[in-house]
Formats: sequence, structure tokens, C-alpha cells
Amino acid sequence: MKETIKVTITGAAGHIGYALAFRVASGEMFGPDQPVILRLLEIPQALSSLKGVGMELGDCALPLLHDIVLTDDPAIGFRDTDYALLIGARPRSKGMERKDLIVENAKIFAAQGRSINDNASGDVRVLVVGNPANTNALIASANAPDLSASQFTAMTRLDHNRAMGQLAIKTNSLVADITRVTIWGNHSMTQYPDIGSCFIGDKPAYELVTRDWVIDHMIPRIQRRGAEIIEARGLSSAASAADAVVSHIHDWALGTRDGDWVSMSVMSDGSYGIDEGVFFSMPVTCKNGEYEIVQGLEMDSLSIARLKASEKELLAERSIVEDLLPKN
Repeated sequence: MKETIKVTITGAAGHIGYALAFRVASGEMFGPDQPVILRLLEIPQALSSLKGVGMELGDCALPLLHDIVLTDDPAIGFRDTDYALLIGARPRSKGMERKDLIVENAKIFAAQGRSINDNASGDVRVLVVGNPANTNALIASANAPDLSASQFTAMTRLDHNRAMGQLAIKTNSLVADITRVTIWGNHSMTQYPDIGSCFIGDKPAYELVTRDWVIDHMIPRIQRRGAEIIEARGLSSAASAADAVVSHIHDWALGTRDGDWVSMSVMSDGSYGIDEGVFFSMPVTCKNGEYEIVQGLEMDSLSIARLKASEKELLAERSIVEDLLPKN
């Protein structure tokens, strides 16, 4: 059996954290031979609920779960951690403007970035899920000066999975046969679900669906899917979000399948003309715990315009939190 790894989940008593913790501990994220120690981090007001999560994890008697740490202290929660899954964030409340939400969550993720820098493993991998995820990843990485920005990512895997699911339904195909879907940009209404390079089996996706369906139905549905789920069940996505976290980290740690790529928000390196100072969702391949942006994809004028619209939004978000981005 492999050496035990440490995994921190923030907001671990929340809906996503609760759905996620058992899947990490059961081996779905890192494989059936990888033991883990879970560090579950919460705010003080949620410690009672967190205790219940810990009790249930113990009751599962999971062979790969070697220890559980329950805490409201970030220094303990992030101590020597190998993977930090930043789920906890302040939700938008009635009367709160988007700008206010960005500022409030920026403070949380700045503090978490500093704590990760000071306490986590030097090889830590960080996934930001709490919204606005892209800008929160920028803030966390900027406040971790001893770590590389490439050790931080934000999640658009849920959007990626939603696009695959919609394509499978539309074309009466298996999800397993769909490859090379891409989510570009911000995890917001400006995201761009793109199937220009997608294949379904051995056929280009655009041989099976029309461009009008993609523009008029698929893209807006993926952009609004979260709101659609809230309207249907009265709560935001939890199980599907936890599933996306598992898939994101699984592929980052263990590698993407040959001939395919996944969507991850990563620090832009200037690829596809995107400003280097933002976290932007792009197609990536993963191997040995590293990711690489897929290069050379052809972009039509519509696609370029959509990428630029999302970049503009991210630059506006960055300007709101400029004071929380330490200057090097």
C-alpha cells in the first residue's frame, strides 16, 4: 500500500463537503490502494455538524481512511496537507451585490492562501470550488508566495461534465464516447462551452448536432444549469459538484485518458491571447501531477469574442480585489 496522503476539505460540513468526504475516503479520488488522512476544516459555528460528519466517516469503517482531523483552525487543517479542496465560501445573501460577495470571499481566500503557504506541503495541489472560484483561486495563489501559481486551480469540471451530459442526451450516445469538450473562461454566465474539437465516438460532434442547437440551447443551458437545479430541488448542486471535485483531482493526480483532455481553470500563460494575470478555464492534459494547456486549437471569430468577454469579466473581478493581491 502507498504512503498515506493528507487531504484537506474546507466547508466540510456543508452539502458539497458532506457528499465529497466519503468518496475521497473510499478511494474514488486517488485509487483503491491509496490511504488518506482527512483534515476537515469548518467555521466554529459548524463544528457540531462537522463532528457528525466525522462520526459517520468512522461508522463506515473505510479501510483507506487512516485518520480524521476535525478542526476550525486553519493551521491544523492545512498542516502538511498534500491536497487542499477549498469548498467553503460565503453564499450570496439577499440584497448583496456581486461586488460585495467578491470582496467578502476574497478576505476568506486570502487568509486561506496564507495558511496554505505557511502550513501545507511544498508540493500541495489546491482546488478552489467556492465562488467566484476563478478570482478566489487568484487571491489564494497570490497570498501563497512560496508556492507556484500552477499549484492552484479552480473548478469548471462540473460545467465540463454538464456539457458532456447534454451532448449524450441529445445524440443518444454514451458519455464514455464523448471526448475533447472544452469549457473556456470564468465559472459564470460568461463561460463558453465549446464542442468545436469534440468527438462522439469517431465522429466530430458537429456531424451529429447543429450549430444552432449549440448556440441556442446547449451553451445557455450549461451557463444556467446551477440556477435550474436550485429551482427544481430548492438547493444548489451538491452531489454533482462533489463528483466534479473527485474527477478534477483524480485526473490531475493520476492523469487524463489518452486522446482526451479536461477543463480546468488555471493561471493563464498567455495562451489563446488571454491576459496572464487571471485564472481562466482551458483544455488541459494531466500527467504525473502536472497539467499542460492544450495548444493550437482553431478558434473562429465567435469563439474568440466569447473568450474575450469572459476575460473582460475576470479582469473586472481582479480590479475589485486588487488590494488583496500582494505585490511581488
